[in-house]
Amino acid sequence: MYRVYEFIRRHPTWVDSLWAVVLLAMSAGWLVSVIAAPEPPVEQSEAQLIASGPIVLALCAVVALRRRAPERMLLLTAGAGVAEVATGAFPVPANFAMLVIVFTNASRGRRWASRLALAGALVAPTISALRWPDEEQSLAAEIVGTVFLTATFVLAWVLGDSMRTRRAYYAQLEERAARLEKEREAQAKVAVAAERARIARELHDVVAHNVSVMVVQADGAAYVLDAAPDQARKALETISGTGRQALSEMRRLLGVLRTGEQAEGGEYVPQPGIEQLTELVDQVRDTGLPVDFRVEGTPCPMPSSIGLTAYRIVQEALTNTRKHGGPDAGATVRLTYGADDLTLLAEDDGRGAQRELYEIGGLDGLGQGLIGMRERVGMVGGSLDAGPRPGGGFRISAVLPLKNTT
Repeated sequence: MYRVYEFIRRHPTWVDSLWAVVLLAMSAGWLVSVIAAPEPPVEQSEAQLIASGPIVLALCAVVALRRRAPERMLLLTAGAGVAEVATGAFPVPANFAMLVIVFTNASRGRRWASRLALAGALVAPTISALRWPDEEQSLAAEIVGTVFLTATFVLAWVLGDSMRTRRAYYAQLEERAARLEKEREAQAKVAVAAERARIARELHDVVAHNVSVMVVQADGAAYVLDAAPDQARKALETISGTGRQALSEMRRLLGVLRTGEQAEGGEYVPQPGIEQLTELVDQVRDTGLPVDFRVEGTPCPMPSSIGLTAYRIVQEALTNTRKHGGPDAGATVRLTYGADDLTLLAEDDGRGAQRELYEIGGLDGLGQGLIGMRERVGMVGGSLDAGPRPGGGFRISAVLPLKNTT
């Protein structure tokens, strides 16, 4: 049965042609019976019988080609009907094609063809009853028969129109499903891009700061290795501690990426926040960079996202001071707690960064830290201002909202 259904679905014209042949055989048999019978069921002249031949062929062609050219076949049916009325040729079994073409145009034809088919369905039975009245039936029987035939044609049109509506509904559902799938793919791409940007920020903050500290300490240790072994030993201890800290933060970041897995030996290291700023400043001071760190206002609880953002901004600002400020640079960090926001100021009195680093985003991969700062501040609904400081040096100012944050 499945193969039969597949054949019918793939070759609808062949199936319609088969029905057309059956209809042609029935109509030919009916015409032969009229010609050969001693007492034919209806009286037909020779001219009417001759006219019935082309009409039958036309109506059979309508059934065969109804799906390939529904509008043209509707017009051909209308022409065959007019020819029948004009010549008086009695309706034959091939007239069943009229019912078929009404259904076909209602289900798949254009709108004008569907309306024309409905008009034909309403008037054709009445015209047939008036052109070929049955003298053996009463007027009431004629009326009932005409109404029944009209209802049959109208029902065929209604079924076809319902099929058109259902087909359009299914097409709309498929289009909507395809659109939702595209939107879902677009959202997935956006989510992947956002996650990649987040990972890039985290990697930059962890690697750039800690490696910078390690490089500075390593250079210092190499310089004083023979003259001041104690200072060299202290520098090496700082390198070791900084490396362990970097590994801990990298382990935390990798743990977040491995969803559902747990780090070996316990929980992942928590995200740094405001509370760790003092340790960060002390670590930077140990590298030889003087930092004036002050907190103004009354500290208050804040979302972890705000604390992490503030920490990363200070971390990146101090790292940039070490990289671009010069040997005699000093840094200042201010945290000011307000009623609704946290104001953060990080500046130095060094040489400052090149214009390309803070306006264009850097050359050859430079300047990614400032890009990450802007992304972080934007995600928590804050504002960031970064640029050269009057009189020399560089300044980063950020305002982070403490309320109504996401």
